[in-house]
Amino acid sequence: MNAPKRVTVLMGGMSSERVVSLSSGQGVAEALRSKGYDVCTLDAQADLATLVEALNTQKPDVVFNALHGRFGEDGCIQGILDWMGIPYTHSGIRASATAMDKAAARAIFQTAGLPVAEGMVVDIATLAHADPLPTPYVVKPLNEGSSVGVSIVRTGSNTRADIVKNWTYGPQALVEAFIPGREITVGVMGDRALTITDITPTGTGHDFYDYDSKYQVGGSAHVLPAQIDAASAKLALEVAVKAHQALGCSGASRSDFRLDDTNPDQPHLILLEVNTQPGMTATSLLPEQAAYCGISYPELCAWLVEQATCRQ
Repeated sequence: MNAPKRVTVLMGGMSSERVVSLSSGQGVAEALRSKGYDVCTLDAQADLATLVEALNTQKPDVVFNALHGRFGEDGCIQGILDWMGIPYTHSGIRASATAMDKAAARAIFQTAGLPVAEGMVVDIATLAHADPLPTPYVVKPLNEGSSVGVSIVRTGSNTRADIVKNWTYGPQALVEAFIPGREITVGVMGDRALTITDITPTGTGHDFYDYDSKYQVGGSAHVLPAQIDAASAKLALEVAVKAHQALGCSGASRSDFRLDDTNPDQPHLILLEVNTQPGMTATSLLPEQAAYCGISYPELCAWLVEQATCRQ
């Protein structure tokens, strides 16, 4: 009888999403143990020599990458694991780095003919002097996840100066037209789109799916499958798979959209971004969609392990 596969779950990390990653990692570790894997956890902090030493000590057959944000989602940890020759879950260096860079991903989507909002990259300092687009528009960091640092500039507001004053995300930002309507998301496993979730932020002060709406208890309401028109639903499922493929993603991803259905006769779908490291708590959006499709949380985690590769 073969020994159980050894899996190290990488979690925590150094990004603004550290707490979320720790939660994802603990859930994944418990799920994999329930499926018979020999599981260790490892908090991937700033000392890379210590990280490499720990991986060499644990000698995993596979690394489950449960990191979110910078270092874990942008190609960095993927490069280290490729160099060490250790198979890992989710996407490789190129897809991870491209998806994390919103301007680069946007260019890939445009080349692939996928629907994106009007937008441009701007020097953040110039934002204090003039609106780069007609209001309302959205200002986003180029290399952050989970809506960290995202702001909406609306007609008559005085938020541009505050955004510039409090900006800590580098010299540039992506500015895109604000799309009214619904926030929807589609999970992808391999070449299969799962279903569509309609996400509504709850409480006060949240007019889009921001960080608090994502991760605070009761911060958002999820409806799946989303109650949207059939043509928009079909398009969202197709675009999610095409975006996954255009970026060269592996394993699972999640594509986020805005659906402008303020005019029901002419709904308009816009692709916002692809998340190559979706949240992996048992109640996160991707596991929630997998469960709807009959794939349990432990089964999803095990599937990701079995899809793991080394991309040397």
